[in-house]
Amino acid sequence: MFVRLAILSLLIALVVGLAARPSGSAGPPVSYVVKPTDTLWSIAAKHYAGDPREGIWQLQRRNHLRGTTLVPGQRLVLP
Repeated sequence: MFVRLAILSLLIALVVGLAARPSGSAGPPVSYVVKPTDTLWSIAAKHYAGDPREGIWQLQRRNHLRGTTLVPGQRLVLP
């Protein structure tokens, strides 16, 4: 009886494992096109809750920015 129960639970675990799909994280990346008056601070303040400095750091890291200079028309990926 115990062996049958163990085999049944292993089969159920296998079926659930095969049926489960990865979540795909947070979805496809969202891009933002820089406007003439935009700054990293203004973009971070619009798109991130809390302290904009954390948003600025994430924007710089995600887009491999060395400084804070943005060019109108530049496409940023929002983390």
